[in-house]
Parts: sequence; structure tokens; C-alpha cells
Amino acid sequence: MISLMYAGNARVFDGLLISCLSVAAYTKEAVTAYLLTMDYTEKNPAYTPLTEEQRAYLEEVLREANPDSRAVLLDLGELYRACLAGNPNEQSSYTPYCLLRLLADRVEELPGKVLYLDTDTVLCRDAGELFHIPLDGYELAAVRDRYGKFFFGPNYCNSGVLLMNLEMLRETGNLARACRACRDKKIFLPDQTAICRCIKRRKYLPGRFNEQKKRRDDTVVRHFSKTIRWLPFFHTRNIKPWHVEQVRNILHEHSFDDILENYNKRMEQLRESHAEK
Repeated sequence: MISLMYAGNARVFDGLLISCLSVAAYTKEAVTAYLLTMDYTEKNPAYTPLTEEQRAYLEEVLREANPDSRAVLLDLGELYRACLAGNPNEQSSYTPYCLLRLLADRVEELPGKVLYLDTDTVLCRDAGELFHIPLDGYELAAVRDRYGKFFFGPNYCNSGVLLMNLEMLRETGNLARACRACRDKKIFLPDQTAICRCIKRRKYLPGRFNEQKKRRDDTVVRHFSKTIRWLPFFHTRNIKPWHVEQVRNILHEHSFDDILENYNKRMEQLRESHAEK
């Protein structure tokens, strides 16, 4: 059984759907996708949780590849309020949901080993190639960040793809340390930087396990993270998988066309279904 973990509110459903479609396309082993969410509408009316309807639909997608696969909704609202509510990093450009992964060691329902994926990731090969990497003696495994390794140090990692040894992290308490760091102080790229500062026993993975620029022949996970463009003038570009036409026409990536067509078709069906109701 492969254990995946995602985090977000109802608005990340598009990314979750694309990521789960890609998992189902390449992975035949049974998958459990744990969906970390919460209702945090007291902070922002848009912070509504992932719904049971969304969970059930994602489970249906995963079960097309293996009938034993499932999606599990985990409401971390109470835990977040106890540990992180009102922290200074809620004012960053990222939503509070990015911090939910820092609570994973305290969630009893999560197994000893999980593969965390951002909702802007697309699988290009069997998820088992990454999930089954041994973590003996390591708290987590990650790929160095494409830009951060130059600005923050050569071992600065990207937190969008994390193979987490929760069993060990529960023993060391270092994920809890990262959580407290985000609670107590404003941090640039909060969860990612806190993880890099507090979790030292890291296994560094080849870039193909979190490819942040473009898909290559051996890419396992394509992560559509924000990129820097230097020419014709300095600017950032933040194209996500659900920006289908931009993926094709600006990034010129067509190897995901089948998955994105499937996504478009399903979203149209869902819109029609909701309109009928």
C-alpha cells in the first residue's frame, strides 16, 4: 500500500484531481490518499474545507486503477487552532493550509511513512518508485530546491515533495520543532524553510523525483512550482497544471495532454451535474 498525503481547502480540488488522475494513470499498487483539510473561515471566507463529495470523487478516480485504493479526509482544524492559529506566517502569500503538513506527526490516522505531494504536482511514473525508497536512519527524503540551493545553501530542499518517516519524526520531535518555529516567528517560505532548519537527517534525492523546471524522460514527479524568468526582464511565472492552455502554449508541455483532457472532461461533467441540481 502506498500512502500519499495532500493538504488544502476546497479550492485545491482541481489540482488534487489532476494529481490523482496522474497517480491512477501510472500506479497500479493500492493507494491511500490522506487529505488534510480544515474549516478556517473565521480567518478568510474562502478557507472552506475539502468536502465529502470531493473526497468520494477522488477515491473513485484512484479506484479506477486499483479497487483497494481509497481517499481519507482528515479534519485538522482543532489541531491547527491548538498549535498554529494566529501565527505570523498566516500573513504570507501562502494559505495556512501549507502549514498542515507540519502537524502530520501528531495525526494518529497517518501511518509511519507517507509521501507528501503539493497539489500542483503531476506523476509521470509509478509513485512506488519514490514511495518505496528506504528511509532507514533518515527523517525524510527530498530534492534540493531549484533556486533555494543557490540563495539559502546547497542543501536547502523543496517541500513540495516529501517522503516522510513519520515514525522517526514522532521520536525525534523535529517536525514539531519546525511547527513551533512557524508559530513563533515570521519566516520566508515558512514551512519549507522551517523543515530545512529543523530536520537535519535528510536523504537527498535526484531531481527527477521533484522536477521543478520541465519533464524529462526519467521524471517521476513534475512539480509546477513558481519559476523565475530573467529575460527579457526579471519576473516570476506561476503556471499550474489546471491552467491547461498555458501549460501547452507557454510551457510547451504536451506529455500531460491525456491527463489534462481527462481533467477537462471530468470538470465539465461535474459542472453539468451541479447545474442540474
